[in-house]
Amino acid sequence: MGLPNIIAIDGPAASGKSTLGLLLAKELGYLFFDTGIMYRALTLAALQRELNIEDEAAIGTLAETVHIDIETPSIDDGRDCDVLLDGQDVTWAIRSDEVNAYVSDVSVYAAVRKAMTDQQRRVASGNKVVVVGRDIGTVVIPNADLKIYLDASVEVRAQRRYREMINRGEEADFDEVLRSLTNRDRIDSTREIAPLKVAEDAVVINSDDLSIEEVLAKAKELVYHV
Repeated sequence: MGLPNIIAIDGPAASGKSTLGLLLAKELGYLFFDTGIMYRALTLAALQRELNIEDEAAIGTLAETVHIDIETPSIDDGRDCDVLLDGQDVTWAIRSDEVNAYVSDVSVYAAVRKAMTDQQRRVASGNKVVVVGRDIGTVVIPNADLKIYLDASVEVRAQRRYREMINRGEEADFDEVLRSLTNRDRIDSTREIAPLKVAEDAVVINSDDLSIEEVLAKAKELVYHV
């Protein structure tokens, strides 16, 4: 049996799944696909069209009409992939403060999640890909060849997020980071649409006491013995 074509990595916020996914994709020569990118691209499209972000119907209609592609990097400028919105390269534009401010609001709409799920499946289906998110193995690609759920206690995740912020020169309060992640966990695991949970056939890796190198080694072991 060959290597898995589609590898799904799920997990709570700040569990390190994007870091793992990117390292694994580079190791295998696969496309790295963080599904959160699509919600950012849609948010950018809504802002470009000056839509009311609170207008769920309008945002839902937009989600059904825009075309978002994720491709291997075409430019060596630090990007992990190309993000194309109706053919336009928006790889860096989706990282703006304005997009950051509204992407959470956009991503909760039912019509948006359905439309983005359809687009995510389209991107994944034609590639050897590592797909990262919170509902990949349960909803987006339930037939993924390998499913990994990367977990860690909220305290450990908060400590990592806190250190990252400090290292970037940002002001950070550990208790506030912990509160924020605890709240995010509650929202992600209790939402009606595609809640965060472990797929029945996923392999759980708890990284509380592991370095990223050790997590990667465990993931590679799974890939080569799937």
